[in-house]
Amino acid sequence: MRRPSIDTIVSLVSIAVVLAGTLFTYFFRHIDPLSATDVLLPLLACGGVLARRRYPVAALIVVASSVAAYYPLSALDGPAMVLVFVALYSAADRGRLTAAIATGAALLLAMGIGETGGTRHVDDSAFVSIAGWVVAAIAFGGVTRNRRAYLSEARRHTLDALQTKEEEARRRAGEERLRIARELHDVLGHNISMINVQASAALHGLTKRPDAAETALRTIKDTSKETLRELRTTLGVLRQVDEDAPVTPADSLARVDALVAASGLTVRTELSGPLDALPTEVDLAAARIVREALTNVSRHSGTDRATLTIAGTSGDVVIEVSDDGPGATYDGGSGFGVQGMRERASALGGALEAGPRPEGGYRVTARLPLSQPLHQPKNGTR
Repeated sequence: MRRPSIDTIVSLVSIAVVLAGTLFTYFFRHIDPLSATDVLLPLLACGGVLARRRYPVAALIVVASSVAAYYPLSALDGPAMVLVFVALYSAADRGRLTAAIATGAALLLAMGIGETGGTRHVDDSAFVSIAGWVVAAIAFGGVTRNRRAYLSEARRHTLDALQTKEEEARRRAGEERLRIARELHDVLGHNISMINVQASAALHGLTKRPDAAETALRTIKDTSKETLRELRTTLGVLRQVDEDAPVTPADSLARVDALVAASGLTVRTELSGPLDALPTEVDLAAARIVREALTNVSRHSGTDRATLTIAGTSGDVVIEVSDDGPGATYDGGSGFGVQGMRERASALGGALEAGPRPEGGYRVTARLPLSQPLHQPKNGTR
């Protein structure tokens, strides 16, 4: 069963008070016979109160006019003024403050003029009391409207804040998924590609060069173990459980020889400039770019030779990995590996270019600044 609203209860109570007061006055004053104004005007005012929520101004006019005519024309003199207070409050509460003030002022003015023209019906204290109730009804209606507007605005701000928080959480989750996908691609893709290269070498040298085959198989064993450790570490982060700290150091240009050796390629390496005191984020990004670029050469170039050049200056680090193979590493950066390298460079304020060389083969060139602040890559790079 639906419970009645507070407005409905107020309307019914006000009407009940007026009708009960009218009956009480009739029985105890012994006014007989009753005129039409004694009955119709209170009923008309009660009808206006019932319509005050939907038509606040019209209801106020009906109630005020009925009550204004009731007191000089009716002999009962019941408590119909209560309906005026309710109508004034409703008009102010519904935002019709000007109409409420004008109507209240007109009623008080008419009452004042009527009381000065002859017989006094109310004394000065009663007039002041009525004026105070008129002002209080209008003021209370304005206060409740302002409070309702404040609560609505506060609720809207709260919902906006929650929505913004949810959007920020979704954005961070998306960025974290992208970072994990990039890490998996860089690390696992490189290791699995190297396992494939070493397995091919072991198969070709199994009968003719057993010692080389044994070395290749040991490399496969160590690399597969490292790959499983990397995968378990990443999945452990996703599950948010405690894992043992990594037992191997993170990628770094200080261990570029290990990166080159792990690629399974014959790489001509050229290093120049200061590379031993790089910022951590630059050092890690540079090492991951080197790892991914060499992995791409191993996968797609069709050759087992590459050239790696790393030049450090006071302002940035420039990395170049090139090959002269017949294959095409990627078509203008459409592969996920090139995209991941480009995002790493962009996150540091740098840039990466990848494409075929005019003389044949493929080249990846990355520039990583040392002093620019970190920033997130734009959506368009994802």
